[in-house]
Amino acid sequence: MSTEAVWLWWTIAGGGLLAAIWLLIVCQKGRPIAGGDVFRASRLSRGNRILPCQVLINPTSVVHYTPQWIGRQEESIHIAHIASVKIVTGILLSDVLIETSGGASPIKCHGHHKKDAVTMKSLIETHQNHYFRAGKSAAGPVVAPPSGR
Repeated sequence: MSTEAVWLWWTIAGGGLLAAIWLLIVCQKGRPIAGGDVFRASRLSRGNRILPCQVLINPTSVVHYTPQWIGRQEESIHIAHIASVKIVTGILLSDVLIETSGGASPIKCHGHHKKDAVTMKSLIETHQNHYFRAGKSAAGPVVAPPSGR
C-alpha cells in the first residue's frame, strides 16, 4: 500500500470518527428532558435545526430548555406567575409565547407543531386551575379579625 493510500484511509477514518462524535453529541443534546410533559420543537423551524428547544410543563412550572454546544439555557416560570399563553400559527408550525404576570419578556417557543401548541396551552390552563383551586380550598373560610375592645 502506498503512502498516499494510507494517508487517504486515515483521513476518511478520522472524518468518519468526527462525524460520529458530532452525531452522538447532537443526539445526546436533542433528547427529551425528563419529567412531566415535554414538547420538542421541530427541526424544520428556525433556530432548531441541530439542537431543538424543548418545553417542559409540570403541575408547578413551565421550563423552556435550550441546549447549546457547551451547556444549556433554561428559563422557568412558576405556574402561578403565567399571565397568558399566546399561539401564533403559521402554515406548518406554531410559535408559543408564554407571558408572565411580572411583566418580564415572554418565553418564546418557536417551531412547535400546531397540535402540540394547543396541548401546551391546555396543559398550562389545567395546571393553573388545579393550583388556584387547591390554594382557595386550603385557605379555609375567611374569618373576621377580632375587635380591638
